[in-house]
Amino acid sequence: MSSPLLRPLSIGTVRLKNNLALAPMAGITNAAFRILAASGGAGLVVTEMVSADSIKYGNKKSAKMLELFPGEHPAAIQLFGADPSSMALAAQAAERAGADIVDVNAGCPVRKVLRSGAGSGLMKTPQLLADIISRMVKSVKIPVTVKFRIGLSAGENIGPLLARVCEEAGAAAITLHGRPASQFHTGPVDLEAMALTAAAVKIPVFGNGGVNGAEEARAILAAGCAGVAIGRAAVFNPAVFSEISSALSGGSPDPAAPAARIKLFLKFLELNAGIYGEEHGLARARKLVGYWLKGLPGAAGARAAFMKLKTLKEAEELLIQYTE
Repeated sequence: MSSPLLRPLSIGTVRLKNNLALAPMAGITNAAFRILAASGGAGLVVTEMVSADSIKYGNKKSAKMLELFPGEHPAAIQLFGADPSSMALAAQAAERAGADIVDVNAGCPVRKVLRSGAGSGLMKTPQLLADIISRMVKSVKIPVTVKFRIGLSAGENIGPLLARVCEEAGAAAITLHGRPASQFHTGPVDLEAMALTAAAVKIPVFGNGGVNGAEEARAILAAGCAGVAIGRAAVFNPAVFSEISSALSGGSPDPAAPAARIKLFLKFLELNAGIYGEEHGLARARKLVGYWLKGLPGAAGARAAFMKLKTLKEAEELLIQYTE
């Protein structure tokens, strides 16, 4: 049984198998996580945000963040910056790295990013945002997309204005976070603001924010958004995309059982180790282990023990209790 809400979607020349995307999350959506999300049903995955200035000046850590791997396409590389020239150069680097899409972060509310005028700071300067998009579009052959928020403070909806600015500058799609920058990731999303923004342009608009399952995804799609970008619900369950797909298509999916979740986490650790090396790969997973263990017996002790692990064998010995 198919659903008119769940469908293939095109972003410029890139065809997605469905309209569910993994939202970019700093420190979380690395290559290993993106591979899991893609295999878990995401139609598009997006990298952590990468500094355009760091790419311009040859920062090796930032360059490493551009690496894409088999099994995660189609993939978008997200860039942040406030200089059109730097953003265009970084877009070219993303294209060379194999990105299917390059995305502009115009929604991050973190103070460190705002100080440079990037992230949601670009929402204050629509002309600069337009210049950045225009330069990037002219510099690469892959589609350029943009992520921003409905406003800077509560009660504000500048989404329709910004959406038109982005579309006129050549953006192929928009991801709209349904909360103002002042609220970060808390509070309800504004579905009316999403609807007005989606109606203001002809390019696809992905609604983002507060999506824990099919109910929230259905509401965003019913508001007129062409797709849904899912972030925090995927952090401990990269298969959430398949679960939402099934529910939107009339199925009754069971949420992933704890044992299945932990087996998926062990797979994530293996992927991480393959990309970053065993010890470093485990260290990079420390930020996530609390999410995956949440609600399980003895989770606090297991989390504390995980922080000291250095090998995959140690991780398996610690977590095997939760896979039976």
